[in-house]
Amino acid sequence: MEARCEGYVDYFNRSQGYGFVVPFGRRDPIFVRREDVEAEPQVLAEGQHVSFTVELGPGRWEAHHVRV
Repeated sequence: MEARCEGYVDYFNRSQGYGFVVPFGRRDPIFVRREDVEAEPQVLAEGQHVSFTVELGPGRWEAHHVRV
């Protein structure tokens, strides 16, 4: 089982389906895709509190299993 992080949504582009989340206590944003949002609709709002897992993707860290 992967450890979950908690943080907030820094930016999310609804039309393009991607954005960034930031874990609490950190500054570096982590990339997130709409497909990894476990909510209906699969969109996020800036400043929203979320929990997620983090995995290394192609050249960057990515948030997965994002829950509101």
